[in-house]
Formats: sequence, structure tokens, C-alpha cells
Amino acid sequence: MADRQTLERLSEEYRTEVPDDLRAARSFDWYLDALYDDPGIARNAHQRVADMFDHYGTHYDEERGVAEYALAAEDPLHDGENVFYGREVHEAIHEFVNKVKSGARGLGPEKRIKLLLGPVGSGKSHFDWLVRRYFEAYTREDAGRMYTFRWVDLCSVIDDQDPDDDTVRSPMSQDPLVLLPKPQRQAVIDDLNERLDAPYTLRNDQHPDPASEFYLNELLAHYDDDLQRVLDEHVEVVRLVADENRRECIETFEPKDKKNQDETELTGDVNYAKLAVYGESDPRAFDYAGAFCNANRGLFSGEELLKLQREFLYDFLHASQESTIKPKNNPRIDIDQVIVGRTNMPEYREKTGDEKMEAFNDRTKRIDYPYVLEYESEAEIYRKMLANADVPNVHVEPHALEMAGLFGVLTRLEEPTDETVSLLEKAKAYNGELEDEEIDRRKLREDAAESADVGEGMDGISARFVGDEIAEAIMDATHRDRSHLSPLSVFDHFEANLGGHGSIAADDLGRYERLLETVREEYRERAIEDVRHALAYDVDELRRQGEKYMDHVMAYIDDDTVDDELTGRETEPDETFLRAVEEQLDVPSDRKDDFRQEVSNWISRRAREGRGFDPQENDRLRRALERKLWEDKKHNINFSALVSATDLDDEDRSAWVSALVDRGYSEDGAAEVLEYAGAAVARSEIADGGD
Repeated sequence: MADRQTLERLSEEYRTEVPDDLRAARSFDWYLDALYDDPGIARNAHQRVADMFDHYGTHYDEERGVAEYALAAEDPLHDGENVFYGREVHEAIHEFVNKVKSGARGLGPEKRIKLLLGPVGSGKSHFDWLVRRYFEAYTREDAGRMYTFRWVDLCSVIDDQDPDDDTVRSPMSQDPLVLLPKPQRQAVIDDLNERLDAPYTLRNDQHPDPASEFYLNELLAHYDDDLQRVLDEHVEVVRLVADENRRECIETFEPKDKKNQDETELTGDVNYAKLAVYGESDPRAFDYAGAFCNANRGLFSGEELLKLQREFLYDFLHASQESTIKPKNNPRIDIDQVIVGRTNMPEYREKTGDEKMEAFNDRTKRIDYPYVLEYESEAEIYRKMLANADVPNVHVEPHALEMAGLFGVLTRLEEPTDETVSLLEKAKAYNGELEDEEIDRRKLREDAAESADVGEGMDGISARFVGDEIAEAIMDATHRDRSHLSPLSVFDHFEANLGGHGSIAADDLGRYERLLETVREEYRERAIEDVRHALAYDVDELRRQGEKYMDHVMAYIDDDTVDDELTGRETEPDETFLRAVEEQLDVPSDRKDDFRQEVSNWISRRAREGRGFDPQENDRLRRALERKLWEDKKHNINFSALVSATDLDDEDRSAWVSALVDRGYSEDGAAEVLEYAGAAVARSEIADGGD
């Protein structure tokens, strides 16, 4: 039994997670010294968020031209629980980060709303959530630390100060640098930029918030403009940690009832409790509880942003373009935050078609956040879903999640403009199954970008719908005392529930049903391949045939000879054998040289890397050799027994079940696939034999 947790251990673990100076109060002079030691402390929100993504790790994919950030690709803080999959998704994340980094350099996006646009269930809200979690964690680390200030001992100087307000923290959580007059502040910033090792420069031209400006002016007047005395005696610098629950540096804004939207939710309002103490229009009587106020120094997240009324969105114009907010009957307030909005397609189309929204639309940077378009990556989403849940003891059979993913992807793809390419072939090309020599993936993507309304992958069936049906199929299996989840049961749930799903338009239902039949047929072919593998697979023979093919291909390309296996004499490459392998992949004779050169290049590349030859590591060659092996061995198989036998203890069938179990099937799943695909194999081969 593992050691139990104790209060002492839990307390010690908590203590290690808390920044050392979280409770400390420091002087302004200390803060200046800290800035000169680490100028990055004075970063603005865009700069800090940009550095956060790099802090947790980055991998740049040269081939695709996309940076994958560990934050989303590995999720180190949560042990991979929130990993994102799919090329298109990581392209969207890469674009988002690029806009934040451009904003960090002052190139313009810092004055724009980053609008994540995507269909329901594409994961944009979850990505936004994850960014907020990492920002919280980053500000707790030394690399992401930031500070704010509080006013102390105010009643000793300001006669009408409420005793309850003797100590007042910066209501906007501003950087202590704002307390320096702008000329002196700029001199400090110039010094810091000389020491800063970063692709951006530090900037801070903000005014103190109205309440802080009031206190500063009162104290300067009292001390005859002795700034040092004011800051020494009445200002304490404290650590600032982002925390969404406490509404510090992170705010999530959700639209309420359209008829009752109030701009004070964004900009703050009069503090009526203080109004009787300080009087009307006194900046001390303002309540800095608006969403923009709470998000200062960090992240503002606008959920379903475009569902807001047009008039309500006007507050975003100054917030984004001018980095200010203007509460009613109060001075303007400077803000510093990354403003992120999220919206779905219907609201986006409505707002972009509204001429009165031109100014707002001009202040947004749209980032398309589509569905995943590689079905194996889509399957990883479902695996993650199952890994994060308490799944019953049900074995997920081979192809179940991949075929579910294929169905989802097919509903999202644009029809190829090239009539020689089917939608299924396009899906396989996107999945990396077909080489560019067969189908040009880049051309497919370019054509789809031109033909799509907004972008490819912006409509179709969501991973959420597919995941729900997988969950239902699993629970149905438990109710029926089935120990496995097969693709067939998943398909049955799709078919039963497509028509009743609220997000699937009636006009799309017929097309989706046809696509489901396409996926059923694809699974049938894969199941047949698995059964053939179980009946005839021999790893040693596969390697021997692979090595023979390699020797004869290299001799063919080099215009050389090979040693005959039986006589040892030098002979010409065996063209009959080479074509017998290549025909298993339907490689036409006029393309055989291209295919052989492809295999030769692969072999040479592995040799340069110091890796041995293994035909199973080349997917196309492996499939060709497996099919060739089947053709060689099928004559020794009793297909009549495969069709008619029902006794699983039968020696042949037991061996076949064992072979399928070795490929990842459960015993019950193996028996099912033998019944489903084995009979089809047998009928086909018996018919061929009759011919």
C-alpha cells in the first residue's frame, strides 16, 4: 500500500508552490533594483503572454512551417490531459501566438481583438481556457513574475480619507513604474532596454488609474513635490499573481440577456457605499470591478463575443485601439491586456454582414480555429477523452476510433475540385497515407481554401458529437454484457442518432448518411485485411521477401546483377517478382520506376542514419509484401471451414483468433471480425477458385 498523505506533507508541497515573496511588502527603491537586475519584470501583457508560450517549450516543424507549443502539444502542467491534436489546430495556435508576439513588438496586433473563429466543438474555448491556466502558473514562476503596489498610511495626510481606506491597493493592479512622472519613467525604461535580452522593447506610457493619480497628487502637494518621500513613506510594492477566480489579471466575460446588457459590466461603476463618504465624481468613489479592469496586466477572454449587442461592442473599440476605457461620468482609464474573443460561424456571418459593424470588424484579427482534418489525429482526441474518464472494462477494438474519426473528418472536408480524387482519397492524403507523388496534398489544401465559404474544416460534425456516440456505444456494450467496442457498434450509434442531433442540419443528413456508408466500406476492407493477415502472416517470410525485393530493386536501379538464391550465379533482377509485389499496390508499369526509386531513396536514407532495413517500417512496402504473402499462401487455407465453422475451439479458428489478438483484438472482437470479414474473404476466394 502506498504511503498515505499527511497534513505535514500536503502543507510542505503547498509551500513549495507559493512564490517566496508572495506575502512580502517591498519598497519602491527595491523595485527599481529588481528591474535593473531583471528588466523583463516590466513587460507588458502581450510581451509576458508571448514569453509564456516559449517558456514551456517550442518545437518548430520545418516541413509544415508550424511551431508546436508544448503548452498545447504536451500540456506539461497537467500531465498531457489537455493535449491538442491535428495540423489545422496547431496552425491556428501558431497564428494566435504570432499575433501575440507581433503585439509584443508593437507591430499593431496589440491594438486588436484576437478573435478565435470556429464551429461548435472545435476546441477554441478549451484552448482559451488552457492559456489562462498557463498564464496563472507562469506568473507564479520567477520567469513570469510581476508586481503592483499599494498605498499605505493615507489617513495621516489626507484629511477626508475613510479609515477603512488607510491602505489601498492599486485598483487596476498597475506596474509601480506608473508612479514615476513620464520623463523620469522613460529614463528608467531606456536603461532597462539597454539591458534587456528580448526581441521587443519595453514601453509604458500609461497614466496611473484615477484613484492612484488622486493619491499621488495629494501626497506630492503635502510633501512639497518630494517624490522620493512620497514613494518611500506611502507606497509598498507587492507580488502580483494572476488568478481568474479572484479576478486578478484574468477575466472571462460572458454575454448576458441582450435586453439587460450594461457597459458597467466592462468598465466599472460608481461605488455607492463610498459615494456618501467621498461625494459624487470623486475618483475614490469608483468601483473598479468591470471586466476590463479585472483583466488588466493579463488576459481578457470574451466568450461568444459577437452575441453582444452592437452598442455594447463599442466599448471594445477604445479598449483595443486606444488601450483605454471610459466609464460613465469618470476619467478615462488606461488598460494593458491581451483581448481574446471567441465566436461561432452564425454570429460571425451576421456581424460581418452588418455595415454598422465596420469599425469593430476592423479592430479584430480573425484566427480560424477549424475542426481536425487528419482522422488519426481525430482518433487521438477520443483516446484522450477515454484516458481522462472512468471507462468500464470494455476493450476498444482496432479501427474503432480511427473509423469514427474518419467519419467526422469526411463531413468536414471540401469536395476535391479534381474529379479524379475522391473525398476518401483526400482524407487519406491529409492523413499522410498517400505520398505527394500520388496526390498533391498542398494542391488539395489550396483548392479547398478557395472553394470553402470561410475555410476548410469550419463546418461538419464535431468531435463532441462523435465522442458522445462513442461513450453511448461503450455504455450500451456494458448493458449488453459485451466486453468489447467494435467499429460496427459505433457505426450503429451514428446511424441511429444523426437525425436527432440538434447541430446537424436536415439538408446535410442525406450526405452524412452516404459518408457513413463510405466509412463502413473502408472498415470492411481493413477488417478483411486483418483477417487475411491472421490467416497467412509470417514475419520471417515477410522480412525475407522484403530483403529480396530490396536487393532486386537496388540492382535494377544500379543496372547491376544479383546472386541467385539457389545457384549463387549472378542474374538479372527478377522483373516478374518485382511486378508481383508492386501490383499489390496497383502500381502501373509506367510508374514502376518512380516507386522503385522511392523505395531506394528510403533505403539509402536509413543507411545514412545507421538504421537497418525493416520492411515493416515502410507502410506502402509492408502492405505490398503482406498482400503478396497472402497470394502465395491462400491456396493452403481451408476456406470452407472459415465459412461454416462455429466451434471456436476448432484448431484452425483458434489459431486465427490468436493471430487477431496479437494485432490488438480481444478474443470476442476477433471472433466478431472473423464472422464479419472472414466469410467475405472466404466467399471471394472460393469464387475465385471456382473460376
